[in-house]
Amino acid sequence: MKYNGLQGMSNYLTTEDKEIFETSSQKNLRNLCNLRILFQIELGSLWQYVGRIFWVWLTAVTLITLTILQTNCQKTDESWQRIQESGVLRVGLDPTYPPFEVANEEGVYGLDVDLAQAIGDELGLEVQFVYFGYDGLYDALATNQVDILLSALVIVIERTKDFAYSDPYFNAGEILIVPAENETIEGMADLNGRILAVELGTLAHVEATEWAKRVADLTVRPFSTADEAITAVQQGVADAALSDAISGRLFLQQTNSLQQTNSLQQGSDLKRLPESVTVEPFALVVRKEDEQLLDVLNGTLEVLEGNGRLDQIETKWLDS
Repeated sequence: MKYNGLQGMSNYLTTEDKEIFETSSQKNLRNLCNLRILFQIELGSLWQYVGRIFWVWLTAVTLITLTILQTNCQKTDESWQRIQESGVLRVGLDPTYPPFEVANEEGVYGLDVDLAQAIGDELGLEVQFVYFGYDGLYDALATNQVDILLSALVIVIERTKDFAYSDPYFNAGEILIVPAENETIEGMADLNGRILAVELGTLAHVEATEWAKRVADLTVRPFSTADEAITAVQQGVADAALSDAISGRLFLQQTNSLQQTNSLQQGSDLKRLPESVTVEPFALVVRKEDEQLLDVLNGTLEVLEGNGRLDQIETKWLDS
């Protein structure tokens, strides 16, 4: 007799056989499920293990790479060691800007020159001056023709990508010059109802114009030169003059010198107020990667400021 699959076979099985068959099938099915679960667990554990190994390897590679980079960076900055070994500090400057640096047949002299010599004295180095035009100073430093620049250079943010500036050693910002007997003008805010003399078209003129918007009845009177503006105060034509620190201090220096040699004074005595109106810092310049050298220079400037030598140099060239 023919039968059709399990359905046909079931007609020939007893009830007891059917129970045995069903029980055996269920056990086999459970065993298969358990085996599948066990396989999934083992496979998951394997992937976790592989993942841990990968992250350990990646961490190790990263640490080794950072160590190598740090070591290379430390090795490449030997700027100060190189100068110490040579015993010479090469200083780049443009010797056409009195009183900071001027050259003649006898050599170079000025405020920056004296400062460079003072730095050399503190560091036990011979100072060698190398002359360039103003436009060639930064290129000379970039191409390693000099170690530093010291040439009345203002800090320029746009250049900090390739160069680094020291702490400022001089502020060339605008200053107020008033009659020596003045006791009422202590700053720009005290110029209400006053006449302020400036040189036409200069930063002082711009700054004064801005203050005129804030100070009541402040009259800004422009002159052709800074000397003419300051002379206006001396002659009583203006109450105060706003000038850059270099021009203003040189005028006072020359005036005091003339008064000491000439008993006939041409006007009232003048003085500069101690607080600058604006900030225009001069600084030394090094290559950006020469961090060790920059630290040494900043430390030396701090020493020169602390022992008074920086003030002595400034007074020699701008006040005495």
